[in-house]
Amino acid sequence: MVHESDVPWQEVRAQQHGDRRVSVHEKFLEWSTDRMVVLGHYDPGMVVERHGHRSDHLVYVLEGAVDIGGRHCPAGTLVVLEEGAAFGPLIADADEGCTMFETWLDDPLPVPADEDGYLELLAEQGIEPLPHPPFDPPDHLTADGTD
Repeated sequence: MVHESDVPWQEVRAQQHGDRRVSVHEKFLEWSTDRMVVLGHYDPGMVVERHGHRSDHLVYVLEGAVDIGGRHCPAGTLVVLEEGAAFGPLIADADEGCTMFETWLDDPLPVPADEDGYLELLAEQGIEPLPHPPFDPPDHLTADGTD
C-alpha cells in the first residue's frame, strides 16, 4: 500500500517552448512486472506523440484538460485503450495543463505510432524536443518491483 503524498514527482519528458521548459512529471504509485500505476502531470502546452502500448491502458483526467487526437478531454474523462491501440497526440491545456491517473497491465512502454507527424507538429509550433530526463524506480519498491 502506498499513499501518493509519499511518492516524489519525477520528470520523465521535457520540451523547450521558447524560453520555457515544459515537462511531464509522474509519481510511480505501482511499478511491477504485472502493472504500472502513475499519477501524471502535464505542464501547460506539453505535447506527447501519438503512441500505443503493449498492454491495456486506462487514462482518467483528474484536473485540467488534454486534447487527445483532436478530441477535447476535460477533467472527468476516462479513456480505455486495449493492447496495441494508439492514441494522440496528447496536447495539455495551454492554461492549466492536466493531471491524469493512468494504469497499464503487463508492458507499459510506449510504442510510437507517428514519429514523423510528431516532429512536424513540434516544428510547426516552434517546440524543441529535449532528451528524456533520467528517472529512478520509486524508493518504495524493491529491485524486482515488489513492495
